Amino acid sequence: MAYPAETRTATRTTRASGPRTVGVEEEFLLVDPVTGRARAVATSILRSAADTSDLCAELQREQLETGTEVCRDLTDLAAEIRRTRAAAQAAAEATGVGVVPLATYPLDVEPTTSPNERARRMVDRFGLIGREQLTCGCHVHVGVADDEEAVAALDRIRPWLAPLLALSTNSPFWDGTDTGYAGYRAQVWPRWPSAGPYGPFGSAAGYRALTDTMLGTGTLLDPGMLYFDARVSAHHPTVEIRVADVCREPDDAVLVAALARALVETAVREWRAGIGPDPVRTEVLRLASWRAARSGVAADLVDPLTWRPAPARTVLDRFLAHVREALDDAGDLGLVPDLLDAVLRRGTGAERQRAVFRASGGDLRAVVLDALPAGPPNAAAG
Repeated sequence: MAYPAETRTATRTTRASGPRTVGVEEEFLLVDPVTGRARAVATSILRSAADTSDLCAELQREQLETGTEVCRDLTDLAAEIRRTRAAAQAAAEATGVGVVPLATYPLDVEPTTSPNERARRMVDRFGLIGREQLTCGCHVHVGVADDEEAVAALDRIRPWLAPLLALSTNSPFWDGTDTGYAGYRAQVWPRWPSAGPYGPFGSAAGYRALTDTMLGTGTLLDPGMLYFDARVSAHHPTVEIRVADVCREPDDAVLVAALARALVETAVREWRAGIGPDPVRTEVLRLASWRAARSGVAADLVDPLTWRPAPARTVLDRFLAHVREALDDAGDLGLVPDLLDAVLRRGTGAERQRAVFRASGGDLRAVVLDALPAGPPNAAAG
């Protein structure tokens, strides 16, 4: 969630020709490059950076958000993700800190609220939920023609968001502790009262009616706090898929974005063909998300075709089969299976964090420093 508004990732997104447009927002932690301690310097970075067009503040001053330009080709998107990460690192280094792609901060920390009115109001209203909220996600914007198409996609992608979360898991540590989860961010983030899996909306009018009712309760500050796992963007003609952790590896962010785009395209094709959404209850989706966050790709996931446990490899192969036609038409079928195989072979960011933790003799500072773009001077794990 960007402050005060989302970045430019999803402008110019109508489908004039070619694959749907896609853009990625990523949130990062700001840390001391020697000690690994979190540093509340986002305001200073944004004030001093020569070019902040790719950067914006977040709820906490220990965070920074980037946003890519709009892309249609995955090669271009990969280059954009690397460019914006490098821009964030360069801006941070000018203030004496580094940026790390970790979805939770492993060490103990007392976050510092950003100095803007909206952030202060959020913390005032939501108390400890707001004060403790120091998590980093990866948000994928996929271009749509209009709100009807967007809601048709939202209704049909619901079963596959948990496997997408599993692929991105990168948050095993919280407040100095191994949580036992691969993606603990998915346990922290839903403390916001509007966050997490959602039910079918049925139509754009149904979506508006629900969101108007939610806002009418006076609980949320504004539409930006409608924190569904995927939503209609309030600022751009896109579906915004928000379920993923920020990925440690740039290629994993490309994989998440490619699958998200293919999910939306597949869903819209089903809608046009008169195929209704899976009526699975939100309560079941919460269970699927919990299992995805608990083990990532290292154990069973809930299979969206049966709603029973199945090996992660089986579920993800079925994911690929579900979106294969859309991937092929976008020119992504040659790359995406290789990116998926790479994640399954080496593990997600959570596995890397735990490997560094073990190799360093249980030093969480080593986990943080290992995630710096160049790694620590004497990395504990290769």
